[in-house]
Amino acid sequence: MNHLFRWRRLARLMFMLIYFLINVLCASQQTVQSETQQVKGIVGQSFSFQERVINSSNLLYGDLGSIANVYPGKRGKITLEKRFENRLHLNNVTRYFTLSDLQIDDAGVYTVENTDEGKKRKTFELTVYNVVSKPQVTECNSSSCSVVCSVDNEKEVTLTLYRGEEILNQTSSPDLTSDLSLHLEVEGKNYNSTYSCVASNPVSNETVLVPKCCSEDGHPNDADSGERTLGVLIIDVTCVLVASGLVGLAIYLRKRGNEHSQDSAERVQVDIEYTEITPKKRTDNQVSKNVTG
Repeated sequence: MNHLFRWRRLARLMFMLIYFLINVLCASQQTVQSETQQVKGIVGQSFSFQERVINSSNLLYGDLGSIANVYPGKRGKITLEKRFENRLHLNNVTRYFTLSDLQIDDAGVYTVENTDEGKKRKTFELTVYNVVSKPQVTECNSSSCSVVCSVDNEKEVTLTLYRGEEILNQTSSPDLTSDLSLHLEVEGKNYNSTYSCVASNPVSNETVLVPKCCSEDGHPNDADSGERTLGVLIIDVTCVLVASGLVGLAIYLRKRGNEHSQDSAERVQVDIEYTEITPKKRTDNQVSKNVTG
């Protein structure tokens, strides 16, 4: 009797232990399935939610709920939010929901729900970024061997100055209304180093090399000075040629005007000098009449 009682008690304990383990495993599986994956997209490009659609599935978006659904043997259909029309579809090869021509306001929480597997879910939190702008190097000051590097500020953009692989300075700002900028002053001992300015965000980066505005001894670069001298020389020569041309044109026009006046005067003089007045001869009848009278 005691032996039977012990076996029943042991069987009850084993059942309770198995039940507990099953609950733990189910809870763990549910936690893994509901875990949110952080993902990133780029404006104008496409993004695929990497959870395969087996037969029937829904795509949920934030508080809107279902924005697309797929049934066995049927194509995906947009059910809500007109702004997703013609941009959200099911890739027939990968079986992923794919959103094309991404916009900044497409960011948010998306959930792929496979309804034919006991509503298995996978959640994605999508953040959409613009491609970072290319930095601009301005205010190249040869007297102080310094430059300013700047870039348009957008979401999560960082601007960094490098000497070789070494970070010299770095900046970022949540204020998207003002540009990011960094000032670099090159010391003589580091003149031969390579400097670069890098703008980056989580999906892209742009790099420009920083030019040297002065020579190793702190004076303006010979090349820059030569270019400036050549530019000034060209301007000076151009001005001299233009001025000479204008003066020559004025002299020519004045000379032509004088020659024209002299020619006119000579023509008038010649006309007056060589014009002859021929008196009209009287006829015999006219003479007789005068004598008779």
